[in-house]
Amino acid sequence: MIGTLINVGSVLVGGTLGTLLGSRLPERMRETVMNGLGLVTVLLGISLALKTNEILIVMGSILIGSLLGEWWKIDRGLERLSEWLRRQVEKRAPAGSLGHFTEAFITASLVFCIGPMTLLGSIQDGLTGNYSLLAVKSLLDGFAALVFASSLGVGVLFSVFIILIYQGSVTLLAGFAQQILSSAMINEMTATGGIMIVAIGLMLLDIKKIRVANLLPSLAIAPLIVAILTALGVQIG
Repeated sequence: MIGTLINVGSVLVGGTLGTLLGSRLPERMRETVMNGLGLVTVLLGISLALKTNEILIVMGSILIGSLLGEWWKIDRGLERLSEWLRRQVEKRAPAGSLGHFTEAFITASLVFCIGPMTLLGSIQDGLTGNYSLLAVKSLLDGFAALVFASSLGVGVLFSVFIILIYQGSVTLLAGFAQQILSSAMINEMTATGGIMIVAIGLMLLDIKKIRVANLLPSLAIAPLIVAILTALGVQIG
């Protein structure tokens, strides 16, 4: 859990600095920084998506996952959670400091929790106690939190709860996860996550509003499809 705690700390520090500096940064500067981050996010997503060995697996995962996400209304659940957090913060913070709370909370949570470094780093930390991969991720997340919070507000800070729950759970269940996830499963899960990262980048660039949260089930569908194909004797990669 040390790696996850470091990650939480980096987001808190970066997010706090971003929140404090946000009102002091010119609007044009914040807009340019967000556009730059959006472009890098798209590039990161594409690089992750290219890790797939079979694009049809990624396509199937996204299609099935999006259907499940819309059925379960995951985005509305996250919005209700973020609104509850907003009401709690409003009791203790000036309204002007809240910014786009829901957008900040959801966007930051997804950016910080989707990707191979999250999964592999958490498993590595849980199995061997080596948190070097999560330490690198923490540095990247800290800078990202600063940029996000400077433009979107204090909602970024509350993404640490999602990081703690998600990464912490993977770390604690690392032994079990390693037994059931093959390299092919991780590759397709990573590629599927890459598609979602691209979607986040498009939102940061104000190109397209996408309910990315409703795509989250796709991350579980990808390894499931690989497992089914492997059982049927289909060679992946």
